[in-house]
Amino acid sequence: MLKAKYVTFVLMTIQITLCTGQVKEKTISDIKENEVTLQPIVLHQNTTFPQIHTNLNGMVREFVRTMYQDKKGNYWFGTNGDGIIRYDGQLLEKIAIAGISPHFRVLEIVEDKAGNLWFGTSEGLLKYDGKEFTNFSKEEGVQKEEIWGVTIDKKGLVWVGSTGGVRYFNGEEFRSFSLPISRVENANPMLSDKLVFKILEDRNENMWFVTDGNGIFKFQKEEFIHLTADNKLTDNHVADILEDKQGNIWIGTFYGGVSKFDGETYTNFTQDGTIAGVEAYNFYEDSQGNIWFTAEGYGVYRYDGINFNQFTTENGLTSNVVQSIFEDNKGQLWFGTWQGMCIFDGEKFVNAKDKEPWVN
Repeated sequence: MLKAKYVTFVLMTIQITLCTGQVKEKTISDIKENEVTLQPIVLHQNTTFPQIHTNLNGMVREFVRTMYQDKKGNYWFGTNGDGIIRYDGQLLEKIAIAGISPHFRVLEIVEDKAGNLWFGTSEGLLKYDGKEFTNFSKEEGVQKEEIWGVTIDKKGLVWVGSTGGVRYFNGEEFRSFSLPISRVENANPMLSDKLVFKILEDRNENMWFVTDGNGIFKFQKEEFIHLTADNKLTDNHVADILEDKQGNIWIGTFYGGVSKFDGETYTNFTQDGTIAGVEAYNFYEDSQGNIWFTAEGYGVYRYDGINFNQFTTENGLTSNVVQSIFEDNKGQLWFGTWQGMCIFDGEKFVNAKDKEPWVN
């Protein structure tokens, strides 16, 4: 069965109802190539799931996949099928990019040292320099592929994991980076046998590549180590990876739950019954050092270094199916779910519009 985190977009076709209201609109008769324009804010449209909490003033039909706040304080929301939404402190706006359908998926958002934003999307790799977007799927050397993982390493290289494999951008050109051809038995990829979901550079400058059904490749000292269910992992279908401030590597899988690698030992907290839910992802370390993650259908967990605390709809969480976790510069934790967005202020979960009225 295809799992919810990565393939919701193939489960159904949605009939969209045109908007019936507008808040603010900027119209430009001649749209230049790659120019950013503002779309009318949609107040009413059909949604795939009942929206209990805010869905960004009606602009999100399904859910927010990823969230980010840039160095200037702008909020960026990457959606599952409704493109990019931004809040600049005054206006909540849907971004339109010339040449790209407004109904694309945004899978990753990162920022480089120069303040450029990089978006991994279903329409390829996008770069925003503060004025305009560049779509690298049109550039030589980068095919039009879904970009799932985007990471900027300590040298400034932009690593890209897509349905076509791994590449990196050195500021001038994209270069291919080949992973070993070794395969686990019955890999059974969900989307592509070349797909890399996530890319991580750890504190020792080792690179970790999370594949679609083929475990993890760790690139250490110019050599690859293939981590699979036959040696270190509980499941070859890995969904997410994070290095925390202590240097621990957290690994979430589709069928084997959550593991932590402390440099010597892999501890699986699902197999030993500490947490519920075999499908885990959305790892996020907050400013207090707590590790948050999603347990599909079981809400979210918070690990404070000693104990795991589970939060569900009984604690005010919008839904027990959470697709994104993010902390803003106010210390508020945002949770994007199938049924809208909520905020945890350190004490309780509330509808995001109760804390930030601009999301309406």
